[in-house]
Amino acid sequence: MPVSLLPNRIFDRYQDVTPQYLRRKGVTLLLSDLDFTLAPKSVHRPDQALRDWIAALRREGVEFMIVSNNRSGKRVEAFCGDLGVSYQGHAGKPSPRGLLAAMERAGRDAAHTAMLGDKLLTDVLAANRAGVLALMVEPAGGAVTPWQKVLHALQAPFKAASRRRFREG
Repeated sequence: MPVSLLPNRIFDRYQDVTPQYLRRKGVTLLLSDLDFTLAPKSVHRPDQALRDWIAALRREGVEFMIVSNNRSGKRVEAFCGDLGVSYQGHAGKPSPRGLLAAMERAGRDAAHTAMLGDKLLTDVLAANRAGVLALMVEPAGGAVTPWQKVLHALQAPFKAASRRRFREG
């Protein structure tokens, strides 16, 4: 089981992860974190841009599912219900178990799955441990709290290494 904090690719925002990019990588299932990946935690309902992005994924044959560590299922359930997408709650990231459960529910394997998130220590590590394509975005709404600022500062060297690797490869 790989233990790496390096994402395969970093994007500025979720919209930069295009259906065409995913299809070129052989991805037919995109798992995604919710908070700070698709929307700031303070945003309780999906916006039209997110709806349009998910519709574009579906048109290209990419299934979409949210995988969240949220302790309360209320936010995730309401957000996903509003979007009409499935979710795997209490995922336990960085454990791969939530990702593996989501893949099993979707009938997909690791070779055709990607995980999108904003945190190295949960989303990227879980993706790498599950053997799926690890994609990272900058946090939606930015780092707000002091803890988030520290966490994102600690991620900087790993993100820089990933960006170098992508440019060189």
